[in-house]
Amino acid sequence: MSVQRCLSMFPVMLAVMLAVMFALPSGSAPGQQPTPAPVPAQQPAGTLAGPLAYVATEGVSVTGSLMVANGRASMGNNSGVTAGERTAEVTLARGGTLRICATTSVHLSKDALPPGGSTVDNAGLMLALDRGAVEASYTTGKYSDVLLTPDLRILISGPGKADLKVRVNRQGDTCVDNHGNNGPYVTVSSLMDGGVYRVQPNQRVLFEHGSLQQVVDRETEPCGCPDRAPAATDATPAVAERPAGGPSSTAADTAFPLSVSEGLAPPPGGPTTPVVPPGQAHAQVTASISNDTPPGPPPPAPAAPQARPDSGQVPGPVSGPAAGPAHRSLLRRISGAIARLFHGGQG
Repeated sequence: MSVQRCLSMFPVMLAVMLAVMFALPSGSAPGQQPTPAPVPAQQPAGTLAGPLAYVATEGVSVTGSLMVANGRASMGNNSGVTAGERTAEVTLARGGTLRICATTSVHLSKDALPPGGSTVDNAGLMLALDRGAVEASYTTGKYSDVLLTPDLRILISGPGKADLKVRVNRQGDTCVDNHGNNGPYVTVSSLMDGGVYRVQPNQRVLFEHGSLQQVVDRETEPCGCPDRAPAATDATPAVAERPAGGPSSTAADTAFPLSVSEGLAPPPGGPTTPVVPPGQAHAQVTASISNDTPPGPPPPAPAAPQARPDSGQVPGPVSGPAAGPAHRSLLRRISGAIARLFHGGQG
């Protein structure tokens, strides 16, 4: 190759080398693969960041996705809470409260929405209630909320302020109370038979055995948690009620809470220890027994047996107690006096 030809190709080669050098990222040498820039992670469809609700851990059982700190549980998606002997109050992250009645279990989750459209504040709330009672108080959002029972699907749609109470017993009877004049749009549909029933604002409905065909549209019994007795104040002192079991019974002996009658709590068992220890007298009663009835006439003496005319038998003496010496002496004196009386008259 001649020198003249090499000089003519030098500008082209220099331009190619400069283009390659400017195309490489900073810190990379020729011949090395460029480091790819980090791509921001995208949130999968249907997932939510942040907790759904908060609940105090004392007296409750919490399961699923959660974090516990300082006696308070942060409940994430697909979590559950079971109340103990008292009503558990759950605070929703989007605002509002859920009151889980005694011994009731509720499962919480959120609707699955497309990426970018699902947040804690606007996603629909989903509740699952198998048996027991729950009370919901919150302002409805953009998307409808759903409460599922073994037989029914309760849809809660805006606008409106939800003050909803739902109770389900072991027989499947489902009570729905859409309390308030500004209640939300509540519809109930059957999971088995189909059909839709709308519960109007300020209406309380009972679906017997979880069926839309057996509806009591003017239910009188409450649908939520049993009412708590008001605390006594100085202005209104508590008045002791007379126990129903008698003077010796106490209020604990005759108490039968509504949660037991509705199946929300098992009935209390009998005492495990005897009421009175063995060998110790519980009570002693001393009383004298007297009879003031005047004595009646003595019973008649039994009649002597008589012989039958055709038998030829002579009745024998009646067996009785033998006469004593004093009795025989008295008879002799009487006989002697009668004899002297008759013999003296003849002389």
